[in-house]
Amino acid sequence: MIDILMPRLSDTMTEGAIATWLKKPGDAVAPGDLLVEIETDKALMEQEAYDAGILVEILVAEGENVPIGTPIARLDDGSGESTGPADAPREEPEPRAASAVPASVPAPSAEPVTPTGRTHERRAATPLVRRLARERGVDLDGVVGSGPGGRIVRADLDAAADSAPGTPVATAADERDRADARDSEVVPFDGIRQQIAARLTESATTVPSFTATAAADVTALLALRTEVNAQLSDERVSVNDLVVRAVAQSLRAHPDVNSSYDGEGRGRMLRHGRVHIGIAVASPAGLVVPVIRDADRAAVTTLARTSRELVAKAADRRLTTADMADGTFTVSNLGMYGIEEFTAIINPPQGAILAVGAVRDELALDGDGAVTARRMLRLTLTADHRIIDGALAAQFLATLTGILEHPLRVVA
Repeated sequence: MIDILMPRLSDTMTEGAIATWLKKPGDAVAPGDLLVEIETDKALMEQEAYDAGILVEILVAEGENVPIGTPIARLDDGSGESTGPADAPREEPEPRAASAVPASVPAPSAEPVTPTGRTHERRAATPLVRRLARERGVDLDGVVGSGPGGRIVRADLDAAADSAPGTPVATAADERDRADARDSEVVPFDGIRQQIAARLTESATTVPSFTATAAADVTALLALRTEVNAQLSDERVSVNDLVVRAVAQSLRAHPDVNSSYDGEGRGRMLRHGRVHIGIAVASPAGLVVPVIRDADRAAVTTLARTSRELVAKAADRRLTTADMADGTFTVSNLGMYGIEEFTAIINPPQGAILAVGAVRDELALDGDGAVTARRMLRLTLTADHRIIDGALAAQFLATLTGILEHPLRVVA
């Protein structure tokens, strides 16, 4: 019998949620078969089977979140007695995890214990429902779930609490939960949104950052883009592709911006020798940042093709940890939504992020004093002040705007 464990699928992953079981108890499993889809802190990933056998038991239901290393299913490989299908009645279920201890000391059960001292199967319920159940003293074993697959939802919990004998008097917090005059809907965080919240909270509260904004006249750049796209048969270059290319060149000119802070010892800066630019993408799972590697060495058309592929994978929730690893700088563009200027939050451990706004028509004076219409683009750099000073940020933005305003340097 083989225990299938929750795998570690990324460097930052501490737990994972079962999204979909692709095999069911009784199914034959061969090495390489897709077994389960797991939602990590970064993406939705498929997990293959490494051994052959019969899937006899699923220990973690769809939607449940468990730490890495937790048994999530059992596979009968013919090496021992089978425990039977997952729904076979058992008086004393085996604990999901036990530590090696002396024989005289009983191994602690990983399952909650009922008042009678017997373990029970973990019921399918969201983290919010489990927290409310603990606060209200409701035993989920006695609650009938009305959600998909028998999942216990908040309405089931409220009904159980109201009908239970000796129900304690509701607190003010309980009353707010039960009757919200705002007609609110509770949407629990999934693993990706939870990680986004944790990382951005860490960045906003622990990184001493500052911002600097510059405006670039991209009139000539947009004209060059139109000409380039007219010459391409099956590819198109976007404004963001040109910006990413210009950013990569600017990072090569100012390598200290292409750096990360490291708190080792008295603190130090990690100056990265390669330019891997992350592009912030709004996906169905939330904000993700796939990485274009060696962006300073790639042609604009290559950057455009790579960017489209990464955005498509993000939309289909097919990004892998490798697609999002090793970024040294991030570009976040909200120009397509009409946002003229904004401030982005640094994606740690990177040292800086560039916020790109929309191109706007503005009036300006030419060299003869005549009023002309120009296409202007605003760029806001958020930088970690521990490794990047204001003068360096200003020099970087000056180089960047200079490249964008002389577009032949972008495609050179």
